[in-house]
Amino acid sequence: MLKPQTILNRLYDKLQAAAQDRRVDDLRIGLSYVGVRLDNGSAGLAAVLPDASPRGCTVLKEAGTFAGASASELLQYLVSGRHALHRAMAVACANALTVAPDNDHEDREATSLFNLQPGEKVAMVGLFAPLVERIRKTGASLTIIEKNPERLNVLAPEDKSAALKACDVAIITATTLLNATFEETIHLLGAPRLVALMGPSTPLAPDIFSDTAVTHLGGAVVADAARALQVISEGGGTPALRPSLRFVNLIVER
Repeated sequence: MLKPQTILNRLYDKLQAAAQDRRVDDLRIGLSYVGVRLDNGSAGLAAVLPDASPRGCTVLKEAGTFAGASASELLQYLVSGRHALHRAMAVACANALTVAPDNDHEDREATSLFNLQPGEKVAMVGLFAPLVERIRKTGASLTIIEKNPERLNVLAPEDKSAALKACDVAIITATTLLNATFEETIHLLGAPRLVALMGPSTPLAPDIFSDTAVTHLGGAVVADAARALQVISEGGGTPALRPSLRFVNLIVER
């Protein structure tokens, strides 16, 4: 079993040299996303979880110092972040540093790549509401595993484990990287034929997943950084960000 935060440590090792040559031009922390733009104009996103930060008058004591700082300082939160907000800031920085490989599946609806069959069992970790009806129309059965009781009923631990163990296809939100549950989640899987890590937080770096169960990455590249940062600052979520993004689907090669 991989240790917690193994993937974030690998992401740090992959990008730390590149981060030393870049500076943070802008950092925005909104209600749903963190956005980071670097001095070369590239930008990246990561989700803000509902319980991402400690409460109190001083959430980020470093506020006011990030713009102009070395990207390596922000990236360091991948390995030293004390809470999910730190990790989100670092993942957004990592996504800004990452050059996504060329692929043949950009902007395709992700489930079209999964070739779901009637009777197959799909476990969805984190609610991807737009995908639910599409999956059910294929005839596959769907179990949704959600931590937030405001979005959906929360499964009992034994039901969650059973669904992951039995599934043919697993669709896992990339926010599991931010709340440090990714490694635990994939450890609970049985022998699915396909495992997709999805969402704008997804690092588009297939090599760091090559020895895991993950077979597909579904993430986003920021196409219009100025617009994306404005939307984040004004409290926007994925629907408002969508016109500023280019969605990318990658295969993880073994």
